[in-house]
Amino acid sequence: MIKSFEDIESWKQSRLFNQLIYDATNNFKFDKDNDLRRQIRRASVSISSNIAEGFERNTDKEFIHFLYIAKASAGEIRSQLYLSYDLKYISENDFNELKSKVIEISKTISGLIKYLKNSI
Repeated sequence: MIKSFEDIESWKQSRLFNQLIYDATNNFKFDKDNDLRRQIRRASVSISSNIAEGFERNTDKEFIHFLYIAKASAGEIRSQLYLSYDLKYISENDFNELKSKVIEISKTISGLIKYLKNSI
């Protein structure tokens, strides 16, 4: 049973993903593009933050709304990962790993949305 946002699987995944994003963007290649570095980090933090905020609203309808925002941030990150890879700021291995993880987070959020919609 979920008693706090810390119990939510997609929040746990996104918390770990935040560290991966911070690590991947903490390199000299991003030093020349601080705007992209900040944008991708903000989008990453937005996933876990919106899951937490939505849960704390205490209504399924509002929670679902915030989950959609979190899912949109996951899409934003995928796009930013492509740009980071195209600009050679991240390696192909990092790109594939990060993209795979953010897709998994997005799928987990989608499953939670579906579950909540069916329980309303």
